[in-house]
Amino acid sequence: MSDEEKDVGFEVKPSSAREPEEDRPKTGTSSVISDDDEIHREQDATQQAPQLHPIASRSSAVSRTPTVIPRRERRGLLAHLCLIPEVSNPYEYSRKIKWTITFFVALAAMAAPTGSAIILPALNDIAADLDTTLTITNMSVAFYMLAMAIFPLWWSSFSETLGRRTIYLSSFVLFILWGILSAVANNISMLIVMRVLSGGASASVQAVGGGTIADIWEVKERGRAMGIFYLGPLCGPLIAPIVGGALAQGLGWRSTQWFLVIYGAVVWLSICFMLPETLRRTKNVAAEAEKEAAKKTDDPLAGSNTAEEVEAAAGGLEKPATNTAAQPSLQRVSTRQSVQRTTTKWLLVVRRCFIDPLRIILYLRFPAIFFVVSYATIAFACLYVLNISIETTFSHQPYGFSTVIVGLLYIPNSLGYMVTSIFGGRWIDSIMRREAVRKNRVDPVTGKLQFRPEDRMRENAWLGAALFPAALVWYGWTAQKGVFWLCPMIANFFFGIGSMLIFAMATTMLTEFMPKKASNGIALNNFVRNIFSCVGSVVAQPLISAIGNGWLFTGLAVISFVWGSTCIWAMMKFGERMRKGMDGHKAFS
Repeated sequence: MSDEEKDVGFEVKPSSAREPEEDRPKTGTSSVISDDDEIHREQDATQQAPQLHPIASRSSAVSRTPTVIPRRERRGLLAHLCLIPEVSNPYEYSRKIKWTITFFVALAAMAAPTGSAIILPALNDIAADLDTTLTITNMSVAFYMLAMAIFPLWWSSFSETLGRRTIYLSSFVLFILWGILSAVANNISMLIVMRVLSGGASASVQAVGGGTIADIWEVKERGRAMGIFYLGPLCGPLIAPIVGGALAQGLGWRSTQWFLVIYGAVVWLSICFMLPETLRRTKNVAAEAEKEAAKKTDDPLAGSNTAEEVEAAAGGLEKPATNTAAQPSLQRVSTRQSVQRTTTKWLLVVRRCFIDPLRIILYLRFPAIFFVVSYATIAFACLYVLNISIETTFSHQPYGFSTVIVGLLYIPNSLGYMVTSIFGGRWIDSIMRREAVRKNRVDPVTGKLQFRPEDRMRENAWLGAALFPAALVWYGWTAQKGVFWLCPMIANFFFGIGSMLIFAMATTMLTEFMPKKASNGIALNNFVRNIFSCVGSVVAQPLISAIGNGWLFTGLAVISFVWGSTCIWAMMKFGERMRKGMDGHKAFS
């Protein structure tokens, strides 16, 4: 037994101890989720990895025993360096290991929003140094957000094939590279381009991170875990402006980009040594494409994997006795089919790598997903308009704060995020359980409660829908009138609480509506909301100059409340019907 396996309580046993396949749990595709049976993870039952039995399991949610994958069979880049062993079913990790993985994923998830917010206090310095306008400088933030919207579509798709760990490690190598080039940029065009690439690289965790959380946490605990995970991306706006303001004032704005390079290196090392692969085992894309191509050519021998299959496929063919004249014709047919199979195979690989990721957008045709994503999108767009407003408003008269002080003003809403992340996730989990008990939804076979994603949208959603629009109006008019700075900051604290209730709820619901494609659901959410946050970052400055903070945030509050209320009402009224329309659909299989 290796030292690392002793540390986590695992004992490796021979592969002959493999559990019989018929005894392993089976599952369907419904998004109705039982108490300890998650749909997508139970597909691990069909994998062919050796079963390795542990000494004991301390998982809070399962009583099954964890099974360690031998080091030589572990997946992902540099998998042999990871101190936490890969197991066949990540649900079976102990609570300590689950929280360790959650912490490091949250740490990685901080990178993207930190990169976005760290230059907010330094926008005026960048404009002066690179001889450009503040509006154009704001595009370095806006296009960064645009990259965070688009790139996760591919990161998510690749992660479902290559695994989470490989995506994390490769994307953070790119993040470090683009960060270095951003730090040495000598004009605004180079800075914007490098930051676009940097944002796209760091955005991998925005999509794949939620999938990792869904990989290791069962439904009844996932709300709390997702809330803690969200502390990462939402603490970025808390820490980044403070660090950015101090660095920009003391060392210049370029030091903010060097900070991101160092942070990216720390994250890469953390992932390398502390984050095992958690994705269920799947078949190789190229191999699947070859089989599919073989079927398209109607070749009876194509795609056969074993001698028995080949013999069976060839059983109906008569071997010519002496007629050698037929051989050239047979050879030409075989060559033509081989070329066709090869071409089709690579076309399928290209499609799956570059075209299929865009198909994620089509999930919006399902009403339940549309309502959840659109609700979270409006709140997220308001967040970035608010971020731009803080820098613009408080760095000028009547406030006239320094760069460092402006950075500190991002603390209140981030404190709201933290409070809700710690307590809100557990509240959402309890609401879901309460609804299952109230409606007496019990699995007739196992006797366990059945949870439904739409049950997460109850009084917590109404509180968020009312709280964050009210906070926007409060902030807008107090900032507009130049009221003592503490008053608008208190409003921002309540904005953080209300918006975080929405973010955590939406993210968790998407992983449960799409249990087999959790990272795709997160990627879709990121795509839509970051598109709108990009637009918000671009138009915020001109709108503040044109109509002021008061009317701008009043308008956003009205839109947010009306649409948020519509989404909540629709989900509470028709959520079950919407979900049933999705259950069993091939798009989610």
